[in-house]
Amino acid sequence: MKQIAVAFTGPSNSGKTTLIEKIAKILIQDYKVAIIKNDPKDKAQFDTEGKDSYKFSATGAETVVVSPTRTTYFSQQSRNLKEIIDMLGAFDILLVEGLKTLPLPRIAIFRNSLDESYFPHSNAIAIDKSVDIESYDIPQEIDILDLNDPVEIIKWIKIHAKDVKDIK
Repeated sequence: MKQIAVAFTGPSNSGKTTLIEKIAKILIQDYKVAIIKNDPKDKAQFDTEGKDSYKFSATGAETVVVSPTRTTYFSQQSRNLKEIIDMLGAFDILLVEGLKTLPLPRIAIFRNSLDESYFPHSNAIAIDKSVDIESYDIPQEIDILDLNDPVEIIKWIKIHAKDVKDIK
């Protein structure tokens, strides 16, 4: 299988992380899955103060922690999508949360109401029954997916995801 990527976007608390988690748990049974999460407010914490890895990372150096079960990379600089993909190595499917300006097929997640400002950046929307789609003028080219049906969303991903070789 070629390496493919798709992105998820939507307002805060719309269910992006929950959906990606559900999809990843299903896909991981048959594929190598990688996930990238955007942290636009730079608030994520990855290490414990006082531990060696924290001390090394706090120096500002690029830091890699290797153990028998994982490798953790603490970088002090932002990377573009292509650089991150190159670092990830072997995977089949890449799921990206956020980063709505990336050139990837994108599923926008909504609950209760739609934010039409996402439409120009979306190829599909995933909604639940709390959204009255009749109240909106959804562009014809945007597919409508059931937010509570991860299997349906995976089928859409397999058809529409972008080959990472095509990402610039």
